[in-house]
Amino acid sequence: METGGVENSDSEALWLLEAVLGCRHEDILLGGSEAVSPDKEREFLAKADERAGGRPLQYIIGSWNFRGNEFLVGEGVLIPRPETELLVDFAESRIKRGEKKVVIDLCAGSGCVGLSVAKLFPDCRVYLIEKSEAAFAYLTKNKQKLGCNNAELICGDIFGGFDAFDIPQADMILSNPPYIESADIPALQREVLREPAMALDGGSDGMDFYRAVAESWLPHSKAAAVECGEGQASGITELFSECFAEVGTITDFGGVQRTVIGEERK
Repeated sequence: METGGVENSDSEALWLLEAVLGCRHEDILLGGSEAVSPDKEREFLAKADERAGGRPLQYIIGSWNFRGNEFLVGEGVLIPRPETELLVDFAESRIKRGEKKVVIDLCAGSGCVGLSVAKLFPDCRVYLIEKSEAAFAYLTKNKQKLGCNNAELICGDIFGGFDAFDIPQADMILSNPPYIESADIPALQREVLREPAMALDGGSDGMDFYRAVAESWLPHSKAAAVECGEGQASGITELFSECFAEVGTITDFGGVQRTVIGEERK
């Protein structure tokens, strides 16, 4: 995999071995020279070839951990990322146990945000909206896998606006929308280019979804939090300020203003 241009190839090889052998990292590292069957060896080498060819590790494994839960992923759905956990952190800091809040997850993808909230707060009602049929299939599987009976899945386009959906007014809106500028898409890492363009492309300036959310969704929620790319927070803050009295940002581990939050609707 190293010759195929895979960064952290040793670490990724461990992930592939874990998937093939059905054991944990530490078991592999402490296993010494225990023999592996020829079938398992062939399976590992096949997966390593896939990875060397640029297929994302998460797609090869078929799932990825997000805030302690395993989410099924594959071609057609965005891979959950650590920085997106900030959206769930925000919800967890604002919702109290036992509260019957209404939470809406826009551009839900795999459901890592909305289903994590639904799992944390079983008394809340969480509506997850996703346009892509391929992503919606994973969203459905993940709801079943996590047993989130308080989550309602909706296949639809958020550009239709809040009024296009038969859902209640929200206490909180969460979203990790597409936010990469269209012109920047071709220069992305080869692994990222394997992810659905629909989940990445935010229009010519990367702001298309934020404008739609601000215009058609924020007026129907008491609070909101959205993920954004580097350098986008100030523009989103301006949009949020039209709806909320209190607007701020949350910085990720890399020092990027990654999440814009709004509270106290005007």
